[in-house]
Amino acid sequence: MSTNIITFGTERSIIENMLDRNREALINTVRGLSEIDARQRLVVSLTTPISLIKHAAAAERICFQRFWAGLSESECDGYSRRDEGTFDVADDEALADVIAEFERASQRSREIASRFALDDILDIPREGTVSMRWTLLLMIQEFARHAGHGDILREQIDKPLL
Repeated sequence: MSTNIITFGTERSIIENMLDRNREALINTVRGLSEIDARQRLVVSLTTPISLIKHAAAAERICFQRFWAGLSESECDGYSRRDEGTFDVADDEALADVIAEFERASQRSREIASRFALDDILDIPREGTVSMRWTLLLMIQEFARHAGHGDILREQIDKPLL
């Protein structure tokens, strides 16, 4: 992991660093996979290594572009509906392109989040009133969970059961 860990400092710097470290951990679960391995479906759900990255990019857009920036779906830089379409990867999308998409979405999320204080709030359908702090912590949880999924998939790909 190349993002240096921040263990003390402002609450915001620690939270943002933890989020960036989890983004990086998720990407690291797919680094070095072939295009075929990245698309292996090893579980019943739509989850594949590449689809986890695609889903993460959509999660960034939903939370930050749609909700916090107030953009319409057509104004977002990619898929931003709250449904299983977040896991859809087109046959012609390369793993490197999906990683780059996630990195662009993450950068845009950082820019949007920087415009708000941790205690700023807004109302989101399903969740209700949430703060920017809650949103950042939610994304840490989301990407940590999916990095764990990616680790398990990677273990199955790298060392299949006999």
